[in-house]
Amino acid sequence: MEERQALAAFGALSQETRLRILRLLVVAGPDGLAAGLIADQAGVSASNVSFHIKELERAGLVASRRESRSILYSVDFDALNGLVRFLMEDCCAGQVNGCSIAEAANC
Repeated sequence: MEERQALAAFGALSQETRLRILRLLVVAGPDGLAAGLIADQAGVSASNVSFHIKELERAGLVASRRESRSILYSVDFDALNGLVRFLMEDCCAGQVNGCSIAEAANC
């Protein structure tokens, strides 16, 4: 991940509702959630969810797909892992083998 992409991701995650939505989607896994369910679980309106999802999509952290008449949103786990790797790439002065945090990031 390039620095520009990381900055966009961190910018998107620096807002409380977006961080809450991303965490809900991480728990949901690859199946994702519909906007209405996200709104219920996040405690915000559906229009509010739509606004925040757009920011997460723009940052490359969330993807959407249509299933029948619903749009489901899910985390782009490759992008999220890339963000963690970006943070950890210089962990422990380049001695990643001795760094328990870097090992945890690979799960």
